[in-house]
Amino acid sequence: MTIRPSFLWGASTSAFQIEGAAHLDGRADSIWDVFLRAPGRTKTNDTAETACDHYHRYAGDVVLMQELGLNAYRFSISWPRVLPQGRGAANEAGLAFYDRLIDALLAAEIEPWLCLYHWDLPQALEALGGWQNRDIAGWFADYTALVARRYGDRVKRFATFNEPCVFTLFGYGLGWHAPGVADKTALHKAIHHVNLSHGRAVDVLRKDVAGASIGAIHNRQPCYPCTSKPADAAAALRLAAYWNDAFPFPQAFASYPPELAEAVAPFVAPGDMAQIARPVDWFGLNHYSPHYVRADTNLIGASFGPAPDTVPRSAIGWPVVPGAFRDTLLDIHQRFQLPIYVLENGTAAADVLGNDSQIHDVDRIAYLKAYTAAMEQAVKEGADVRGYFVWSLLDNFEWGAGYSQRFGIVYVDHTTQRRIPKASARWYADMIAAHRTSDGSYNRAED
Repeated sequence: MTIRPSFLWGASTSAFQIEGAAHLDGRADSIWDVFLRAPGRTKTNDTAETACDHYHRYAGDVVLMQELGLNAYRFSISWPRVLPQGRGAANEAGLAFYDRLIDALLAAEIEPWLCLYHWDLPQALEALGGWQNRDIAGWFADYTALVARRYGDRVKRFATFNEPCVFTLFGYGLGWHAPGVADKTALHKAIHHVNLSHGRAVDVLRKDVAGASIGAIHNRQPCYPCTSKPADAAAALRLAAYWNDAFPFPQAFASYPPELAEAVAPFVAPGDMAQIARPVDWFGLNHYSPHYVRADTNLIGASFGPAPDTVPRSAIGWPVVPGAFRDTLLDIHQRFQLPIYVLENGTAAADVLGNDSQIHDVDRIAYLKAYTAAMEQAVKEGADVRGYFVWSLLDNFEWGAGYSQRFGIVYVDHTTQRRIPKASARWYADMIAAHRTSDGSYNRAED
């Protein structure tokens, strides 16, 4: 691959999906802990009480990363682990866990990429209105300051939010995810308050972390109409506004996309847009597949529909269209003029432990080959892509799918917590090894 020597090869996870230890060492409930207590929230009523037990097994997981040759690892902080009430008194035991994790990563020469928020809002703050309460911008800034001052001597890469389009639309608009709200006003409040919190956090990180490299992580995917009907074409444009533009546009251009501007306007105070559009250093991209969209009577007038029969699909039915990945990278480069880090890309596969105690996940390898090739093509055409992080390191708790979907390149037996690198892990390690510099080390990515 014609990739610069300083390119980062990594893997991503999130706190709620892997840590477990849900009620240990002072951690309090998040909105997802509470959401999952109602029956039927996942396919088999799974919870993340134990997840991958990364809280106790992080050291071995870092060894796995080192064996794969990763030179970067993106993880998230559990807000209710370090601030059980979301504000006020910090929890030293929770803070100390991330000290241990960060130190282990640095000892293994793996660069830590810290994401402040990956969907696990403290339930104590949801009781005060959560993302619907404008005060949350201040609460998030205070939480950011705690994290920045504790870890900023060792961590320089910070993401404010992971996939804000998903946790707002699914959590406050459609009611599919925690906290399970389905209300148009709640959705638009949450969108604006998350954007405002992003801007406040950027200011804190600039102030408290010398040499901070800051971005946000956006799920950006082409939205195609399911049919040639005008109603489906209009629905695709509406979904694209919520999914692709509701956060990158105000953060980059200090304005909401036209499709959302009127709905969000009642919650915008003087000075908000300038606060939101603080300069950042890179664009974080999560991408899996395009969306095929049809008209609906729900509150956004659009829903996810089936892909055409000619489009290949993954084991969980997601379209496999590498060209859409290439086009997305080029579009981001042209629109936002920022270095791009792909911080999630991967696929769930029908992973089965074979008689040889191995997982031969040939479908995942084929997917990763096709998508990294599409990324290389985008680079050849001018996209400034500087890193690729596979989703995910481990088979983890996949939100509404529970443990029924396996995205990891490392197999996890959720009964015994045994880890088994899959064939895709070996493939990824070989590809990373091919990009070492001549002295056998890695260069750090430049900003």
